[in-house]
Amino acid sequence: MRITQGAFSFLPDLTDDQISKQVEYCLDREWAIGIEHSDDPHPRNTYWEMWGNPMFDLKDPKGVMIELQECRQAFPDSYIRLNAFDNSRGVESVVLSFIVNRPKIEPKIAMMRTERNGRSIGYTHMVRPVGQ
Repeated sequence: MRITQGAFSFLPDLTDDQISKQVEYCLDREWAIGIEHSDDPHPRNTYWEMWGNPMFDLKDPKGVMIELQECRQAFPDSYIRLNAFDNSRGVESVVLSFIVNRPKIEPKIAMMRTERNGRSIGYTHMVRPVGQ
């Protein structure tokens, strides 16, 4: 099952050239870039591990691409995403986020629906290995 989180998630995986173009778009708007990785793709897992510090003063996408390659080498079977932060309003707001690396085999997320008293419905998500 393909995890669909962030921008471009319904498209085929971006090439490094396409990723570099997106980074250039972000840097042209003076957005800082952060790289994060995780082996838990659950939609409610908003706390991924940071790869280094966010890159606030870069002007060239090559710096981000070098860091991305190092993160891919360290975590080849993890999800890796790029986040762009806009601080124009005095806060670091994520304005763009997209996955740039996926494991070879993605886990399957199952959703269980439970009807409760009244008109309430509860949902439980479970991550299962592929094939179960």
